[in-house]
Amino acid sequence: MNTKSLQQHRQQSAENFTKTGKWGTISIRNVADFQLRRMQATEHAVEVYSDMTRLMRVEKWCLWGHVLSMAFGLAGLLWVMPHPEILDYLPAGPTLYRWSMAGGGVVYILLGTIAVALYLRRVYGWQALLSFMLPALAISLSSELSGTSTGFPFGDYSYLNGLGYKVAGLVPFTIPLSWFYLGVSAYLLARGGLLGERMTWVRQLAAIATGALLLMSWDFVLDPAMSQTAMPFWYWHQPGAFFGMPYENFAGWFVTGAIFMSVAAVFWRRNQRLQNLTRGQLTLPLVMYLANFCFAMFMSVGGGIFVPIFLGLVVGALPAIGCWLLTPVNQAFDTDAPSQESQLPMIDMVTTPAGASE
Repeated sequence: MNTKSLQQHRQQSAENFTKTGKWGTISIRNVADFQLRRMQATEHAVEVYSDMTRLMRVEKWCLWGHVLSMAFGLAGLLWVMPHPEILDYLPAGPTLYRWSMAGGGVVYILLGTIAVALYLRRVYGWQALLSFMLPALAISLSSELSGTSTGFPFGDYSYLNGLGYKVAGLVPFTIPLSWFYLGVSAYLLARGGLLGERMTWVRQLAAIATGALLLMSWDFVLDPAMSQTAMPFWYWHQPGAFFGMPYENFAGWFVTGAIFMSVAAVFWRRNQRLQNLTRGQLTLPLVMYLANFCFAMFMSVGGGIFVPIFLGLVVGALPAIGCWLLTPVNQAFDTDAPSQESQLPMIDMVTTPAGASE
């Protein structure tokens, strides 16, 4: 070692207090820097955890608010409307009933949308949320505007009041939102049950077809009830052969859902969070799908319509539960993945072997 290098080494040694151990000499300054970085990382992790906890709480409130709103809606439509004298026994009953009939449909759809959007953001990230939500809203709204103005692809129908502001005076703004949160719930259940670890094109197409089928099956039960009850939300200008619905309505539902699910599949294929889904991750989509299915089912029962319920159970509710049960409980362990230890950050420390001379 030349004289200049020796002087620099001694000056650095004088500035850095050192501690000698069995394996060598470790710079206290570098250890302190590492501890500081670790504390900062811990504080950041605590902040992120607190934010996620708050989001999970809001997500849970919105989910159960969505379910309770549907329950109160059922009570109003099936119990209070046929027996208005019940309102005389409730505090501010008539006022609350008018409010619920005017805005209840909007509230339950908004709560469902917020719950699913927060769930997607929390579990799968912004990319997964936006790459499904934006195509679903745009494509479903386009189909609905086309259907209400030209009759294609669902048939000739019009929306009535009760579901909020109408886009272009034709389609309530809440309708595309319901396509979004029911569509993504159906598609996630289909992906969990059919894709597994083998992401082949055949399995991808099967998941899209199954998701679109689950979405269409919900309409099996919903449409007859919502268009033929004492307080309908839309009506058919030319009633069809299937409990007032034309058969093309189901084709329109299937194709519309399959299109925006296919768009999402293209964006989702590189998102590792959406690969190898687990059953726990799909609990919220299952609850969302079954809760809305039950709402439609009780509406149909109240209207004395039973055949669509049976069809919806066979091709909708039961397959949805089956997809959830087919989803693995835990993620498969990847033996080729780097170990946890190898991913730990390296610490840059100045070391000198014990007993080494200059």
